[in-house]
Amino acid sequence: MLIPTRRRTWGPQGRTPIVRYTYKHDRLSTIVALTVSGVRKRMGIYLRFQPDNFKSVHVAAFLRHLLCHLRGHIVLLWDSGRAHTGPAIRELFAANPRLHAEPFPKYAPELNPAEQVWNNFKGRTANSLYETTKQVGIHLRSNKRRVSRSQSKLRSFVLSSELPSPPW
Repeated sequence: MLIPTRRRTWGPQGRTPIVRYTYKHDRLSTIVALTVSGVRKRMGIYLRFQPDNFKSVHVAAFLRHLLCHLRGHIVLLWDSGRAHTGPAIRELFAANPRLHAEPFPKYAPELNPAEQVWNNFKGRTANSLYETTKQVGIHLRSNKRRVSRSQSKLRSFVLSSELPSPPW
């Protein structure tokens, strides 16, 4: 959303920092996938965003994008959220034997490594004022580039979740 995330920050002694913003409900919906290569143990990140909510057809398009860019089998930690079900998703799974879904609790942010990605991104945008969703999109892309260059940062997202530790 265009409403800034507030975080503790530095300011002159005795003067509380003030972040002024207009109360706009404009926002971007985002979807992210963290990938781990089964052979090289190399990680990657894929991100897509759009102005309206993701529906199953949008998630299916994102998965088709992953299928084009990743070789071998793809195992998804997949919750049963509304956007992750539906005819478009069922057809995609039926047509692509490389896709496998592992059930994941619907509301378990402590287990979801993608939540760690969002925490990191929100930390980088805290106390920042964006006036348009285009500015937010530019910042999301730059954060994705920054994170994708660091294997240790990508690994930290998985390791800081409460999932069982991977065999790295």
